[in-house]
Amino acid sequence: MMKGRHMDGEKRREEIMKLLETEKEPLSGTALARRLGVSRQIIVQDIALLRATNKNILSTNKGYILYGKDSAAATCKRVVMVKHDNDKMAGELYCIVDAGARVLDVIVEHEVYGQIAVDLVINSRKDVDEFMAKILSDNARPLKELTGNVHYHTIEASDSEILDEAEKRLKEAGVLAD
Repeated sequence: MMKGRHMDGEKRREEIMKLLETEKEPLSGTALARRLGVSRQIIVQDIALLRATNKNILSTNKGYILYGKDSAAATCKRVVMVKHDNDKMAGELYCIVDAGARVLDVIVEHEVYGQIAVDLVINSRKDVDEFMAKILSDNARPLKELTGNVHYHTIEASDSEILDEAEKRLKEAGVLAD
């Protein structure tokens, strides 16, 4: 779609919204830039402008997604507090997705900076595996290390029974904090 070079900003942002509404997978800034024939920086600016107009766009480690386009299917949310070492990180996330819930974010309470939240949007074991591969390959350190391994996740599901099951599994795995 090289016509993007000649597209004005408003039309380009409309096109970004259409792409985010129709794509099932996250779209990276680079992929959007390529499709619209502009730089990645232009896409970053467009996303910021769209967010400023209350568009619910999340930036995940795999790209941008439009949050809430399938929100009718997932209406219950809960924040769970967990604590574990790095070797239990994948297991913790598996507990949640195996119960049928999704992990929306990770939150830590930093003593200086306050609350730090990062969107994750992990829906499946495949997403968990990709997230873990990225953490391990990039020599990245999980946010939970800033707070003695204590952190929170917002989890979401179509009903509260699924969230109850996710919490039960987290407790059985020994990672649910009291």
